[in-house]
Amino acid sequence: MLNAPQHVKEHIFKYSADKFQRVELTEEAIKLADTYMEEIVVGKTSLEDCRHIALATIHKVNVLASWNFKHIVNLDRIKGYNSVNLRLGYSMIEIRSPKDLVNYGND
Repeated sequence: MLNAPQHVKEHIFKYSADKFQRVELTEEAIKLADTYMEEIVVGKTSLEDCRHIALATIHKVNVLASWNFKHIVNLDRIKGYNSVNLRLGYSMIEIRSPKDLVNYGND
């Protein structure tokens, strides 16, 4: 969130703190993220992205939204993350662009 664009920060601050849950990095998440790296789902510079996805996977997040199209919202990468998840007994994770999650009122 620290490096998010200002308009994203402003949008987040519209919600009260009780709408968010802070999660800590655990050994389980570190191990899962390391497995993504070992399986070369992404390159070595993407450790933080892998930890983000691992935490979302472990906490069974419904949908992970990201603007990171290179390392996260990328069909080949998503297949890689989910391949590891399924092989290790985790659920698949939905990863989408925030644009995909906006309801424009067109029912």
